[in-house]
Amino acid sequence: MEKMRLNKFIAHNTNYSRREADELIQKGKVSINGRLVSDMGVSVSMDDKVRIGSHIVKKKNDFTMIVYNKAKGELVTKKDDRGRKTIYDSLPKGFSKFVSIGRLDYASEGLLLLTDSPAIATALMKSDIEREYYLKIKGEINEEVKTAMREGFFAADATKGAHAKTQIKSMEFKPFVAFDIFGSSGGYTKLRVMINEGKNRELRRFFGYFDLEVMDLKRVSFGRVELGMLKEGKWRYFEKSEYDDLRDFLKTNGIRY
Repeated sequence: MEKMRLNKFIAHNTNYSRREADELIQKGKVSINGRLVSDMGVSVSMDDKVRIGSHIVKKKNDFTMIVYNKAKGELVTKKDDRGRKTIYDSLPKGFSKFVSIGRLDYASEGLLLLTDSPAIATALMKSDIEREYYLKIKGEINEEVKTAMREGFFAADATKGAHAKTQIKSMEFKPFVAFDIFGSSGGYTKLRVMINEGKNRELRRFFGYFDLEVMDLKRVSFGRVELGMLKEGKWRYFEKSEYDDLRDFLKTNGIRY
């Protein structure tokens, strides 16, 4: 049976943060199946009864959201016929049925949201919630590209930067929400961009249209959910404030789950 660290279990199912959970454990206020624990490294299964003082920790059963820091060279898919590594090889087996909210391609990295609710995944994928990325581009960003970022455009041929087997040939690019160019050196340009849609390889296709190759692409936020200090290949549950934001989004948009 899948186990998780006690502080993660408490943080996921209560309003306490992981740090606060550690403090409760240290102070001898947490028990597992009637036995007080003081070891912060202890793990629990979903069948264990965890109490803080006399109050039992009730397990959330509506839906679960996690943040994963995807590494380059991992595929966002359940199986790969060529045997390449997928995100599910890095995640605990308990998340094998979770679905990703959008994808990051093989060469991209950074923040990926996953959930056990397909309805929520679909709603977030189709939403106009802002996504923030850091990019390294081969080439320089000229005024034509800046104008396209500010105003958007339609590309009849948007196959440069796309997967070789893509069925999507043309693409409408919305104006970027924001962008910052950090400067160019050695033939490369680094920049931060914020967009509010998540089409297939959208950023690679956008810059590819101008013969600019995206060398590095890292997503660092989705709405108010940030990658922060989460290490590559690691995951965490949503925090209470992130769940609150998501429930507001679901209620506002009338999304049933």
